[in-house]
Amino acid sequence: MSSSQSEESLQSYGAEVGRWTSSWARVRDWFLVEGDRLFLAIGISAAVFLTFLVLQDIGIISVVNDDSITRAAGGMIAGTFSLVTLVVSINQLILSREFTSASESKDKLEGVMSFREDVARVTSVPASPAAPTRLIRLLVNAMHDSAGDLEDAVADIEDDDVRTQVTQYATDVRESTELMDETLGKTSFGTFNTVAATISYDESWHLYVARHLCNRHHDELPEAAHDAIDDLVESLMLFDIAREHFKTTYLQRELTRFSQLTIYCGVPSIFSAMLLGFIYADFAGPSISLVYLPYVVAGLISVVVLPLALLTTFILRTATITRRTASTGPMVPQKDPSEGPFEVTYGEDSEPGSSASQSD
Repeated sequence: MSSSQSEESLQSYGAEVGRWTSSWARVRDWFLVEGDRLFLAIGISAAVFLTFLVLQDIGIISVVNDDSITRAAGGMIAGTFSLVTLVVSINQLILSREFTSASESKDKLEGVMSFREDVARVTSVPASPAAPTRLIRLLVNAMHDSAGDLEDAVADIEDDDVRTQVTQYATDVRESTELMDETLGKTSFGTFNTVAATISYDESWHLYVARHLCNRHHDELPEAAHDAIDDLVESLMLFDIAREHFKTTYLQRELTRFSQLTIYCGVPSIFSAMLLGFIYADFAGPSISLVYLPYVVAGLISVVVLPLALLTTFILRTATITRRTASTGPMVPQKDPSEGPFEVTYGEDSEPGSSASQSD
């Protein structure tokens, strides 16, 4: 395997925090993850309002037919009631996770305390911080230092291929953690900001490469390199656990906030749909002047679609975060099986503590 092939493969699935390949990617990530959900929902509602006015102005649609408008209003009422019912079900699902016995609450607390002790031990601090961003930054700094120790430990290895692979991996980890630390430094101390800053960091790939390099080149690597890899792997595992914990906490809070906002907007939405039908209830036609009718209809429809806009924006964010952090541990489901460089064959190396030999 050539040096260029190794470099390309080792860095294919490294961290991508803050690395946008285009302006479109930046806008896409802002819409899917970073933008305020309520602001985006109001923006979608305003876009619906303007769209109806434009379509009315150019003659594509008309708001003078009372039969079509009243049928649409009836459908809007039924749809809003269904959406509110769905939100109530989601809220009940979230609440069901909060109903735990004393023993379950104790186990959960002990697990959190044990995790915090592990973080404090790995990062050499008296106690791990309570703020999510500070805790993650401590782990990122530990990963950065371990990668630096690994790079120093292999500097004198005689095997050029082994030294090149391990150095490239350590450099990629250092650069990725430096970029993520810089990104975390710009965020406020909140659960979502922490999750948003770390969702693009692919620790699963770094875990996989670390274990593979350690086992494949077990005899070539000095003891200091093995110690540095062990420290790096432990920090990566704690980082994965911390991110999953904060992600779960964030999703619970986010879905609860979504439920509240949908209930708040659901009542005005149903009222607007009913009002839209009452406007056309007179046998003589709409009870509002035709000059103002398009604006009134478009405004009421924009209020009606606000719960749907909330559903769209919140589900897009939660689904994006869940998809980007779906893997646990050294599993990389997004990696194509044909991509290397770590192709192995069953039984290629049966010695204990070693993985299969690398094939070109």
